[in-house]
Amino acid sequence: MRIALAQLNFHVGNFPQNSARIIAAIEKAKMEGASLVVFSELSVCGYYPNDLLERLEFVTEALAAIEMIAASCQGIAALVGGPSINPSPKGKMLFNSAFFLKDGKIASIHNKTLLPTYDVFDEYRHFEPNKEFNLIELDGLRIAVTLCEDLWFNQKVTNNFGRENLYETSPMEENCRQKPDLVVNLSASPFSAHQERLRKDILVENALKYRVPILYVNQIGAQTELIFDGGSMMVNGSGQVVRELAYFREDFAIVDTLDSAFPELQLQTETCGKIYQALVLGISDYFRKSGFKNATLGLSGGIDSALTLVLAVAALGAEHVKVLLMPSQYSSDHSVDDAVALANRLGVAYEMVPIQGITKGFDQVLSTIFEGLSADLTEENIQARVRGSLLMAFSNKFGCILLNTSNKSEAAVGYGTLYGDMNGGLSVLGDLYKTEVYQLSRYINRDEEIIPENTILKPPSAELRPDQKDSDSLPEYDLLDAILYRYIDQARSVGDLVAEGFDEAVVRKVVGLVNRNEYKRFQAPPTLRISSKAFGFGRKMPIVARYPL
Repeated sequence: MRIALAQLNFHVGNFPQNSARIIAAIEKAKMEGASLVVFSELSVCGYYPNDLLERLEFVTEALAAIEMIAASCQGIAALVGGPSINPSPKGKMLFNSAFFLKDGKIASIHNKTLLPTYDVFDEYRHFEPNKEFNLIELDGLRIAVTLCEDLWFNQKVTNNFGRENLYETSPMEENCRQKPDLVVNLSASPFSAHQERLRKDILVENALKYRVPILYVNQIGAQTELIFDGGSMMVNGSGQVVRELAYFREDFAIVDTLDSAFPELQLQTETCGKIYQALVLGISDYFRKSGFKNATLGLSGGIDSALTLVLAVAALGAEHVKVLLMPSQYSSDHSVDDAVALANRLGVAYEMVPIQGITKGFDQVLSTIFEGLSADLTEENIQARVRGSLLMAFSNKFGCILLNTSNKSEAAVGYGTLYGDMNGGLSVLGDLYKTEVYQLSRYINRDEEIIPENTILKPPSAELRPDQKDSDSLPEYDLLDAILYRYIDQARSVGDLVAEGFDEAVVRKVVGLVNRNEYKRFQAPPTLRISSKAFGFGRKMPIVARYPL
């Protein structure tokens, strides 16, 4: 059988656009002689709609769109993802479903069994788990339909204490008792730096265990924090990947279940290259799907703002980015020169707005209130908030989105100023530790110097007081990031880190900073997710807890 894999970029809630794209792909598949075309999970409404699924009109529109798409399935069948109504009076109102469309109507509905509730996922909030397993018969083939997590029965999740089976029922086990010739998986598997390898391992493991080919169709594109990288594929019954679609862009391919002798695979990309593509896609889709075209940011001459600017230009084009340079009396000449050099190199327009006069005005207004008190962090934060106010004024006046430039290390320990350098509509680097910021900057400069070398080499500094360095307040970033990664991403305890050889006093200081600054992260902009444990939806901690002591 010839089957089309339609790897498309959907927009949450945009039913007219999503439906039109699905119908166009169905027509293309029909013209190319396919018997079946497969789309990604929740394709008709986009993944993930969150509490839009609690609105009756949203679900009604989704079902109407599926009926319209079904009408186009004449001479071809399709599997389309969307919500369906649970007919039982008990349980959640909805299923996460794959609709099998044939002969102009909905021929059958196949529901998702395993509903993830870890990391960024919260599907059991809205959906009822499936308990029935029925195969599709098409052109003499028996096809089992699964959705994303249904293949991940044996995975280990870090924050589940290494437990292998999060679920009681294995959909593959249930389906394969009925001897399918093929398993199809409609997926919405978000990107993280090592997810591609994990996905392939899961697919190969299932194909080998059950000796059955698997067709996997993943979503592409970004939905706020979540970035979907595509990489749809076919794995044969011997566990060999025989067809692999593109990463980070839409793709369409016809596979033949009887002819997979010559594998067609994608070239491997190094980790920094994947992260670069993911962040560019994340920025691009955030703007496009929000209806914005233009961005701004504060360009300081430091590495974080430099990297953010390079990514923004790649995503939006230099003509759609304009930056502010806001030097203070503590900004070094090198920082200003580096910022100007980068803006000119990228062809980005900039405005120079010195802040000394504005901060002096704040000092004068507050002098009576602060009389007799020494200057401290308060005055440093005023500088950051002045810059934040200027950037937001620019954003308001010219209708552009402010990109936040803070990294994950800073966000973790609270090394940022609320209503100052934490301002923004989107955090571009908020899931990159500082050491990863350097790695990605080096990757960008691999063929030519784009980010000024001095920006990469100079000691990082907020430049809010004379001769300030980040290391005055924090451990060196190599050490800090090693601790943060273990504590945040791997959920390791203080005792674990001390046993591994980290100094207990340093560990307790870092962990204390992480826990005390939860209130700041709660107010931070949405963060593009490139790891398995990003701040935001993927890490939910109480603000006023006192643990560990």
